[in-house]
Amino acid sequence: MATVTMPPSEEARTVFKRLGYAIDEEEMQFIAERKWRRVLVTPMCESDVESPERLLEGEDTTDYPRLRCFVTWKQSAETLLTYLRSAKPPYDWAIIGVDRDGDFEVVYPHSWA
Repeated sequence: MATVTMPPSEEARTVFKRLGYAIDEEEMQFIAERKWRRVLVTPMCESDVESPERLLEGEDTTDYPRLRCFVTWKQSAETLLTYLRSAKPPYDWAIIGVDRDGDFEVVYPHSWA
């Protein structure tokens, strides 16, 4: 299925714009800002979610914002949630599941957006 093989980059941008965040970068991974929040947003396709350690291990997080949000397709969100809970990364994080129709769901934490 084509939707899961590509990271939901445009969908991630749309979600954060709808939530009132300013977005400057045109890279796949981007910073979203609103009020006091600076969030590093990382879109992830299904294959990224199946092996997230290759994307997340060894990261130097000193230059990143304290808040991270991983945006993936809805059907992959629970797999990513399981991984991040066990990995316990050294930053605050959230997961948003999206679909092609523009619908999204904050999977974790439920009240963070």
